[in-house]
Amino acid sequence: MTRRFARMALTLAVLSASPACTHLSGKPAPGPEVPRPDSVLDPVVLYNQNCAGCHGADGKQGPAMMLSDPVYLAIVDDDTLRTTISKGRSGTAMSAFAQKEGGMLTDAQVTAIIHGMRERWGKPDALNGVTPPAYAAKAPGNAQQGRSAYATFCASCHGTDNRGGPKAGSVTNSSYLSLISDQGLRTIVITGRPDFDAPDWRDNAPDRPMSDQEVTDVVAWLISQRPAALPPSGTPQTTGGVH
Repeated sequence: MTRRFARMALTLAVLSASPACTHLSGKPAPGPEVPRPDSVLDPVVLYNQNCAGCHGADGKQGPAMMLSDPVYLAIVDDDTLRTTISKGRSGTAMSAFAQKEGGMLTDAQVTAIIHGMRERWGKPDALNGVTPPAYAAKAPGNAQQGRSAYATFCASCHGTDNRGGPKAGSVTNSSYLSLISDQGLRTIVITGRPDFDAPDWRDNAPDRPMSDQEVTDVVAWLISQRPAALPPSGTPQTTGGVH
């Protein structure tokens, strides 16, 4: 019995050393291993996998906010970006991406996306010589004054009714207003959409930029145009909240 086991052991040793055994059926082929999803920290890969579908392949020309706009990156801080990516935006198509909120990304991956955006698209001198309106409203908005400010700064492109204007679509359309958050409205009024030739707060009128309060008032008026059946998205602009 002992000799039989010894011969079997010798036979197995010879077979395992044979070149033919390196080509056994089912043996994985040489090549790089597929990394665990939560181990990926390349910001470009993470952006393309999680953000490009809405914000565009290069952070622009997507249906959602232009993230590669240096003006946008200059007015928004890392904490706001982290909260938005991690928790999403209530009432909009922006879902939560952090694992602790039901998403797929670790905290390190969220941080990598933010740093990648700033490294690829941020410009330290984007706001040299100018003071932009605050990212979040600092005071309540006045919808009546906002109506007048809209006529001065917005109507020439977006028109005065739901049909839009000569250069851009309507921003008072109920479908549009139901899909964008209050903060989203404020952000776009400040930054515009340079990827679609929409100017920022400095160039909406030929003679002067919009003031912080005029931005707040325009957004308050736009919020007031939402149909009563459609609740405002997120925290109301008039409270100065960020979402």
